[in-house]
Amino acid sequence: MIRQAIYAGTWYPVEKKEIERYLDLKAEKSDAICCICPHAGWLYSGKIAGMVYSRIASCESYVLIGPNHTGHGVESSVFNSGSWQMPAGEVEIDETLANNILQNSEFLQPDTKAHINEHSLEVQLPFIQYFNPHAKIVPIILRTGYIEVCKDIGRAIYTAIKGSAKKVLIVASTDMTHYEPHDLAKKKDKLAIDEILALNADGVFGTVQKYGISMCGYVPVTVAIIAARGLSATSCKLIKYATSGDVSGDYDAVVGYAGFIIK
Repeated sequence: MIRQAIYAGTWYPVEKKEIERYLDLKAEKSDAICCICPHAGWLYSGKIAGMVYSRIASCESYVLIGPNHTGHGVESSVFNSGSWQMPAGEVEIDETLANNILQNSEFLQPDTKAHINEHSLEVQLPFIQYFNPHAKIVPIILRTGYIEVCKDIGRAIYTAIKGSAKKVLIVASTDMTHYEPHDLAKKKDKLAIDEILALNADGVFGTVQKYGISMCGYVPVTVAIIAARGLSATSCKLIKYATSGDVSGDYDAVVGYAGFIIK
């Protein structure tokens, strides 16, 4: 199956020069195991995501993990064959890596329905293609509410990556608090950010649920941290935090955005 880009020109720009406005082309690059990036329209969160991708050495394959905003498809979905058609060209699915992840998980299933109208992974691809036009991807969309499922999927990802000869980056896609006053959003988001910085997967999962933090991608982040820890990650750096109010000037009901690099 070929998935078509449906958010091009609205949520993110199409032209290369426009994409470069969101990048830090002078940033020093280094290898990373994982990154966490926001997925709102680039007007609001693109510069944060761009700062993250600008600091990471490009990889051959990217395991992209995002939340399910549409409710479509299976609960734990892997788009395991075909390609995604983007304005900058076709992005192939890394079918070998995708199927190895599937084989190592009790809960993941091959599925395309969860991906068709989902924006959280599509908005990552222009950054990835900019730095590596030949990169392959493994798109995973999740809507589970169980930590045991997260641990199973995290293990499946790091087991498959360990068995691959390719250089692979894990990308977790999330926005932070949604539509709360700026000061409250920052306070809540700091609780989750502190757990992410500690690489505490159980802490992220439990904190979001305990304090009712409307962080849409906390499950992908939990899974990504488990996978990163399985690949010997030892440190996490917050690259940038901001809210939609910093762009719109409306601080009454903001969405929070954060970018991290895990090594």
